[in-house]
Amino acid sequence: MTMPNFFIVGAQKAGTTSLYHYLNQHPQVYMSPRKEPHFFEGMHSEFRRPGRRSVPVSDLAEYQALFEGASDERAIGEASASYLYSPRAPGLIKSSVPDAKLIAILRNPADRAYSNFLYCVQVGREPLDSFAEALQAEEARTRDKWGPLWYYKQKGFYYAQVKRYFDTFGRDQVGVWLYEDLRNDTFGILREVFRFLGIDESFVPDASVEYNPSGIPRVGRLYTGVRALTARNPVLVERVLPARLRGYVKSRIFAKPPPFPPEVRRQLTYSYKEDILRLQELIGRDLSAWLEDTRVNGSGR
Repeated sequence: MTMPNFFIVGAQKAGTTSLYHYLNQHPQVYMSPRKEPHFFEGMHSEFRRPGRRSVPVSDLAEYQALFEGASDERAIGEASASYLYSPRAPGLIKSSVPDAKLIAILRNPADRAYSNFLYCVQVGREPLDSFAEALQAEEARTRDKWGPLWYYKQKGFYYAQVKRYFDTFGRDQVGVWLYEDLRNDTFGILREVFRFLGIDESFVPDASVEYNPSGIPRVGRLYTGVRALTARNPVLVERVLPARLRGYVKSRIFAKPPPFPPEVRRQLTYSYKEDILRLQELIGRDLSAWLEDTRVNGSGR
């Protein structure tokens, strides 16, 4: 049975959905028709996941069936943004696909956290209206075994997460890119990703659609119906509704999100400072732009 030979492992709300769709257009790539199967997450039964409608794939045969449509593609992949944070995922992937290539997209952790919160509000899985209140509740939620989806702050400490993959697979098998670069130089970054996967770098996908934007539901009842259909038939929805049409439907259902509260952003950025400094040494990238709030506003206290 066919298994993937590469994985988009995260981070969540850092462009993984867009990258999934760009790669899915490449003639030398086969992507799992179900994004986010979460098979190697390794945490299926440990946590409460309020409001979850789609169930992670836990059976090996069911997982392999996701790739039965592959033929002569060089790169066969899937995208589960939970894998980056999961302590178990690197080892589980290594034991099944030791030569796999791993792709991580990292986003300014404060912006990622706020986008994660907006997503949970958008899909009706965040009972609190205030991001500040949700951050304050995170420690208690962790103790109460809420799932990592609600670890808005904790998932932004990337250093240990990336290091786990480097330690497990070696640096040659792990590619790390930045969300900001993917947005600002989409085709340049895609050429690098294509090169990393050993596929034709000259292919140019349609990158005109914004995938998975954050927003607040305009019409609750309409959104609930669309969300329920998507949860029950994720593969069917992917096949029947073209990406451009799905993007249009979302734009009609969701209003623009409220701005990131500046004081919350400043405090959150300060809490990430030491981790960001360690991460930039680990991956060899200048991440000083992620620390602008701490430089401009002082100590962050």
